[in-house]
Amino acid sequence: MKTIASQVSEYVKSKPYLSTALSQGIINLTSLARQIQPEIERSLRKPARSGAIVMALKRISDNEEFLSTHKIINVLRKLGDITVRSSLTDYCFRLSESLLLSQAKFLNEIQDKKDIFYTSSRGVGESNIVVSSNLAPLIEEVFKNEICIDKIENLSAITVKLPTDNVKIPGIYYFIFQRLSWEGVNINEVISTSNEFTILMDEDSVNVAFEVIKNLKLL
Repeated sequence: MKTIASQVSEYVKSKPYLSTALSQGIINLTSLARQIQPEIERSLRKPARSGAIVMALKRISDNEEFLSTHKIINVLRKLGDITVRSSLTDYCFRLSESLLLSQAKFLNEIQDKKDIFYTSSRGVGESNIVVSSNLAPLIEEVFKNEICIDKIENLSAITVKLPTDNVKIPGIYYFIFQRLSWEGVNINEVISTSNEFTILMDEDSVNVAFEVIKNLKLL
């Protein structure tokens, strides 16, 4: 059943900047209640007292979830360098007894090459290798005896340096990926370390994704 509290909560959750302002206590709740009252009443399909809306907003502003959002934003404001790379190819190989040997041979081949991109991740049954597209012929030669499950070309990557306290605050990745999703950015793959993460996407989406991540510093 729809209640004033539930509808106010849904309204605030749909406005990330509003939830942040509430968590910081910088909004006049009475004024806000009057402003959103018509929309709350439309959702409820009946009148809603302004005082009840104020109480619902007060409970939300004290809620741990919104306080947590405030902590996340404080971390995001301290994001480090954002690096963009284009012309990448993502290979997915089935795990085998020889796959690590093939990777070692590949690494030996590229150890003296500069201005290239290489990263890999290993799952339970498969391993992904992402490289600069000009290394594709070398990959296909070195891994010719491995089973390639998938190959995706024309990708771009954005690498973001996170502040070291990111591991202590839950929800940071969710917060970032939620905003990328809102802007229609489809993420092909995510690769992360303790204080960095890299996302891969179609080259057509990289400009939008860069703006989204850059603007997180301004929240």
